[in-house]
Amino acid sequence: MFNQLGVIGCGLMGGSFALALKRAGLVKRVIGYSKSPSTTEKAKKLGIIDTAAESALLAVSGSDIVLIAVPVSATEATLKAIRHLVEPGLLLMDVGSTKRDVVDAARRVLKDRIGSFVPAHPIAGKEVAGIAHADATLYNGRQVILTPLPQTSPELVQKATDVWAAIGSQVLRMTPENHDAAFAAVSHLPHLLAFAYFNSVARQPAGRDYLSLAGPGFRDFTRIAASDPTVWRDILMSNREELLKQTMRVRHALDAMEIAIKSGNAEALEDMIRSASEARAGWQMNSAKPNTSH
Repeated sequence: MFNQLGVIGCGLMGGSFALALKRAGLVKRVIGYSKSPSTTEKAKKLGIIDTAAESALLAVSGSDIVLIAVPVSATEATLKAIRHLVEPGLLLMDVGSTKRDVVDAARRVLKDRIGSFVPAHPIAGKEVAGIAHADATLYNGRQVILTPLPQTSPELVQKATDVWAAIGSQVLRMTPENHDAAFAAVSHLPHLLAFAYFNSVARQPAGRDYLSLAGPGFRDFTRIAASDPTVWRDILMSNREELLKQTMRVRHALDAMEIAIKSGNAEALEDMIRSASEARAGWQMNSAKPNTSH
């Protein structure tokens, strides 16, 4: 049981975490801060937070657990704003979709206080953003990746593991480097492809007509193209090194299929389709365990 949760960034992720902890009886009080006072006011009206803080620092004051749920690009500024109240024993986490840049920012800003920081990435979300969409079940049954540093307090890593598990999440640990390489492939690249593909269709002269004919396959493939633009701009830019490695790989795969089509090599095309089809049919979400050895 925590006495007070401080939420910095009262949006979908931060609000859902607050609701989940409240529902599980893990926290007595929630204080929240967002740049927009109307956001914290709405969070208070919805019962997601109990008190609105006037600054990020005041959201940390008196809290024994703090969640930073801001865009990745705002992490360093947020850490600077709260640094002086990051004391031993405080569990400080983020929910950023990239980890190397977050960890680097934490090293620069927190310095000798970095032992309190447990970087986290819950693999959860919606295509809609904002506090109005906060959901106490958002993290239930979802993976949460922790990327603790050598300096991170082992007690706080365990506490972080316990709190995520208590709200129904499956907790894994990885290095920040492995995390960013993996999620460039399985999350960031799919979003990039969905954005590019939808634009390529919608911006054609007859794009509107084509979209009127689209069915479930198109809907499923492009679902994530409706994701928050600001959030995903930051994610794609912050993990660009790993992401560009993946765009090169998918470009090579696409080139191979284009060559088969141009040359009329139906057998080669079928082999590539079959390879993907069989691998996809045998894949189950969360069935593969990440390599955390390096």
